[in-house]
Amino acid sequence: MELEQIVTFFNKTGKYIGEITGIYPDHYVVRTLAVLKHPMQGDLHHPKETDVAFFHERKALAYREQSNIPLKMVKPYEGDVPNYNDSLKQSVEKMLNDLTAKKSEFNIKSIESLKSIQREYELMYGIKWDN
Repeated sequence: MELEQIVTFFNKTGKYIGEITGIYPDHYVVRTLAVLKHPMQGDLHHPKETDVAFFHERKALAYREQSNIPLKMVKPYEGDVPNYNDSLKQSVEKMLNDLTAKKSEFNIKSIESLKSIQREYELMYGIKWDN
């Protein structure tokens, strides 16, 4: 991998496209350019559970936000980089569709969190939602 290379990377439970802006022995610094998979909602240590101390609302990394990503979580990316806002909207809508496909306490709580996050994305990025 090299500086300015376009890559995919994972951060928590989200998947992104980004650009390497720094290289270190144990991690890359990657600038977020697009969202491939929106992060899951809830407690990372107790996935798919609702009876937790705090059910986290997890937003996607912001456009051009830089993150330290372990080397093994970064892979080369080939192809066009989608528009950040479009990719964010698509990733949220896909997650909502997946969550509404099956009724469960976790899915209902996750949908509530995503609806709240959608309002923030409207303010931050001017995204308009179909639902």
